[in-house]
Amino acid sequence: MARGSTAGGLLLHLDVLVDVEEPRRGVLDMLKTLRPLWKSQDIQMKTFTGGITNQLMGCYVGSLLDPGCVLVRVYGRMTELYVNREREVEMFQLLHAHGCGPQIYCSFQNGICYEFIRGAVLDDELLREPSVYRLIAAEMGRIHSIQPKCGRPVEPQLWTKMSQFLTLVRNNFSGDADEKSSLVPSYETLSREMETLKRHLSDINSPTVLCHNDLLTKNIIYSHQEGTVKFIDYEYADYNYQAFDIGNHFNEFAGVSDINYSRYPGTELQQDWLASYLQSYRCCSGCGAAVTPADVTRLYVQVCKFSLASNFLWGLWALLQARYSSIEFDFQRYAMARLNYYFQKKEDYFRLMSS
Repeated sequence: MARGSTAGGLLLHLDVLVDVEEPRRGVLDMLKTLRPLWKSQDIQMKTFTGGITNQLMGCYVGSLLDPGCVLVRVYGRMTELYVNREREVEMFQLLHAHGCGPQIYCSFQNGICYEFIRGAVLDDELLREPSVYRLIAAEMGRIHSIQPKCGRPVEPQLWTKMSQFLTLVRNNFSGDADEKSSLVPSYETLSREMETLKRHLSDINSPTVLCHNDLLTKNIIYSHQEGTVKFIDYEYADYNYQAFDIGNHFNEFAGVSDINYSRYPGTELQQDWLASYLQSYRCCSGCGAAVTPADVTRLYVQVCKFSLASNFLWGLWALLQARYSSIEFDFQRYAMARLNYYFQKKEDYFRLMSS
C-alpha cells in the first residue's frame, strides 16, 4: 500500500509496528516485502549505537557490506511532536534524485527503511583532516545548489522550528522545580533570546538553500577508497539559511557524547573549509566567479553569527529529549553545554563585521 504523494512520487507504506525491545518479528514482516528472496533464518541484524534520537538497525544476508542491506530506523519516542515525517520523506527522495543521498524503500508505523551507504562513519579526528573536510565542504555546496521544485520561493525554516521547540519547552517544563531544571534558563529568558537572535540574524543577507541542518559526524559516511563523503539522515533537512547549515556543522566539531568546545575549528580551518565550499557552491550553481578572500571573510562572519542560532536551537531540542527520550544519554547536560556556549559567544559574534 502506498502513502501520500511526495516530491519523488508515492512511497510504499507497510502496516507494521516494530517493537524496539524485540524488533526481529516486525522487521522480518517488512523484509518479506522488501527482500522476498531472503530466507528468514539467514537474515542477520546489527544494531547501530551512537544515535541519540532514533534506533537504527542494519538487516542483511551474508555481510553488512553486500548489496541489498536494508537500514531500519525506528523513530524515537514522541519525536513526532517536532519532526515532520512527511517532509523527511520528501527530502530523502529529493536528495536521492540528485545523487546526494540513499534511496528510501518504505515507511512503516513507527519508522522508515532505506538504503545502506557503504563506508565509514566519520570520527572527530577525521573531521579535522583537510582532505576530508574539503570533501564535506564540497558536498554541502552541491546540496545547497539544489533548486526548489518549479522555482517556487521558499522560506527558511529556522524561526518556525525554533518557535515550535520553544513552545514545547514552555508547555512541558512550566511546573518543574527540581535541581536540574532550576539550572535551565526560564521560558521568558529563552523567549527574549530568540527574539534577539531573530532581530539580529534577519538583517544578514544569508541565502535560503536546501540544508541538511543536522550534520554531525555520525551523519557523514566517508569512503577512503573512493575519496567521497555522503550525508545521511534527513529528519531536519529543509530549506534554511546557508550560514546556519555551515555554522551548525562547525558546532559539531565539539562532539556529542563528550561535548568540548575547545575542539571548535579555528579561524584558519574555517576559512579553508569555506573557500572549498564556495568553489563547489558556485560551480554547482552555474556561477563561474572566482572566490576572493573578501567572499570568504563575509561568509565567515555570517557563519559565526548563525552558529549561535544552532547552539540555541539544539539546546531547546535537548531539553525536549530530556523529557521524552528513552535513549540513555544525559540530554540535560548536553542542553546546558549548548546554551552556555551560546551565551558565552553571543556578544563576541554579534560584534563581528564583514569588513
